[in-house]
Amino acid sequence: MPPRAPGRLLTIVAALFVTSLLTANIIAVKLITVAGVVLPAGVVIFPLSYLFGDILTEVYGYAETRRVIWLGFFCNLLMVVAIVIGGALPSAGFWTGQAAYEAILGFAPRLLGASFVAYLIGEFANSYVLAKLKIATSGRWLWTRTVSSTVIGQGLDSAIFVVLAFIGTGVPGLVGVILAQWVFKSAYEIIATPLTYLVVNYLKRVEGVDIFDRDTNFSPIVLNG
Repeated sequence: MPPRAPGRLLTIVAALFVTSLLTANIIAVKLITVAGVVLPAGVVIFPLSYLFGDILTEVYGYAETRRVIWLGFFCNLLMVVAIVIGGALPSAGFWTGQAAYEAILGFAPRLLGASFVAYLIGEFANSYVLAKLKIATSGRWLWTRTVSSTVIGQGLDSAIFVVLAFIGTGVPGLVGVILAQWVFKSAYEIIATPLTYLVVNYLKRVEGVDIFDRDTNFSPIVLNG
């Protein structure tokens, strides 16, 4: 069997990252109760995007992760455009599901904008912190990087989304909402740390790559750096 080309599994990890993001955005319309705390259903899978983001940065480096983050953004934008167009097109005369379609798949512009901004800032912060900590620790203590980067990234994501989406609307307890989402998402990452170790070690061994971003341009808008 010929040796596996370096980077071949990158496509799989990127696909899982994007799938986690899109799925979270679709199911987030449902509100669930976890230990008495109301959360969007998207929290059951959205933290996986951070887990896969950690794996991408740890193995393939910040530059590759940057491309995947933007890929996720544009895939999400494409999905939104398709859903909006689908909802605007005339319904078949016998179809009675328009109200349900709009209730589940409809997007409030303010919520959508808040989601996009929070996603970009949170994911780039997560990748940046992990890449810098990898250099600072000389590649040791992976758990310190994954947990620290997730706490910062998820904290920014939760705070930015809730503030942009709900400030001034009269929704009570915004600080509590932010803290609840932050704690839940961060705990998710901590619990998944053994899985992260397994996947990272496997990819480094099979792919033969272990990138340190010592000379990387960390600007989020450089797509070919």
